[in-house]
Amino acid sequence: MIPIIELNAVERSYGEPPVRACAGVDLVVQEGELVAIVGPSGSGKSTLLNLIGTLDRPTGGTARIGGADVQTLRDQDLSALRAHRIGFVFQQFHLSDGVTAVDNVADGLLYLGEPRSARRSRARKALDRVGLGHRHDHKPHQLSGGERQRVAIARAIVGDPLLLLADEPTGNLDSQSGMAIVKLLELLNRQGTTVVVITHDVELANKFPRQITIKDGRIVDDSSRVGVHA
Repeated sequence: MIPIIELNAVERSYGEPPVRACAGVDLVVQEGELVAIVGPSGSGKSTLLNLIGTLDRPTGGTARIGGADVQTLRDQDLSALRAHRIGFVFQQFHLSDGVTAVDNVADGLLYLGEPRSARRSRARKALDRVGLGHRHDHKPHQLSGGERQRVAIARAIVGDPLLLLADEPTGNLDSQSGMAIVKLLELLNRQGTTVVVITHDVELANKFPRQITIKDGRIVDDSSRVGVHA
């Protein structure tokens, strides 16, 4: 089985003199895992998210996502990899105001070139999956924060990606809505989606079966491995 995520001695440096935001990260995530990557502000977790999501390339080491070597792909191939294999969910919902939930989700399929009717049909099914079958025609201002995050998750999964990356998905929600989002991510994982959650919240991370702790650009703990330390 090819891992969904395979990072070998991955480094990412910025600026001059260079500052290493990722400092030799080794990480393997297999298909079907549900993982939390946790660390404080400035720990390197956002850089790691960008590398896993192919939004950035390593300056050292090797990053393979879905078996594809990020270093060797052209920009257009990286864009295709993101579009077809990775779904993104962010703390800010990034929904279009004045646009219904169905059309916000359907916009996640624009890259396929499908007719609007086909995109909207798939969007309705995705909204049904996240428990918003009764909110298809509601606009963002008519939805609660938790419902807006569900719309964002529906948009991320409408293309059936191999990997769902969620960056602080409960950060803008009250505790009850946040717990509902956690349960939804667990459900999607049981249905076959590999899920990686990026968070600074240790309590949230502990709700997931595997926790990876990052500090100063290094993995300092991984609950699936023994002997990982700085």
